[in-house]
Amino acid sequence: MSEDAISGIRRALGLLKVLGSQNPQGMRLTDIAAASGISQPSAHRALKALMAEGFVEQTGASRKYRLALDFFVLAAQAAHAGGLRSTARPALLRLSSTLSDSVFLLVRNGFDAVCLDRVEGPFPIRTFTGDIGGKVPLGIGQGSLAILSFLPEDERETIIRFNVPRLLDRGSFDEVGLRMQIQTVRRTGYASLNTGLIPGMAGVGVPIFDAEGRAVAALSIGTLSERLEGDRLPLVVELLQKEADGIGRQLNPFDPTLRYPTRSLGTGST
Repeated sequence: MSEDAISGIRRALGLLKVLGSQNPQGMRLTDIAAASGISQPSAHRALKALMAEGFVEQTGASRKYRLALDFFVLAAQAAHAGGLRSTARPALLRLSSTLSDSVFLLVRNGFDAVCLDRVEGPFPIRTFTGDIGGKVPLGIGQGSLAILSFLPEDERETIIRFNVPRLLDRGSFDEVGLRMQIQTVRRTGYASLNTGLIPGMAGVGVPIFDAEGRAVAALSIGTLSERLEGDRLPLVVELLQKEADGIGRQLNPFDPTLRYPTRSLGTGST
């Protein structure tokens, strides 16, 4: 292999390291070149080559560069690690068996939360997300609210501004009500909803944090309202948080499900 080829490989690997260590929302070309210590023209050529291989992509109108899906797929395969759904499945089964309630795994997808998996309990219930693959705006339902409440403040504010009209369209609480709910969730560490939006139904949701302390998913239960009254609620919360902590410790940071959850379900939407 020629020296030029080796130099090109090193340059490309250096750019991947820079992108992987910076803001997941993307970086400008000038910042990438400065961080990697190479010229802008050289950085641009290398980025174009990485884009052609599917390892780098540009985001929206800003045209910033970030790591793309194929990079995370390759990294996940190299790590021999299961995705979030397979990692969390035993926890869902344990919780459903212990609590005799329906248990859900939700993951953030932009301004929404997607139901990645569920285990049915013996009690017939209705839910906001419906079946696996169903999604709701962040802020509707206990699992969705748990994720929203523990996002970084700037992301949370952006989502609130975008989603409030969507919440109103669904007959949910207004912005003041949403912010009050978020404050409560951040103070207690869990979302417990018994608002009457779905008559007779109630639920509890807790966030799942990644290694950087970001809420990327949630565990929740849906059940009959009377089953979350009195001393049962704190026990349910304790069991959910224990399982959520265990899942969080096993998360593979390269799992593409954390960035493209609907693709892992084969829905084709983003």
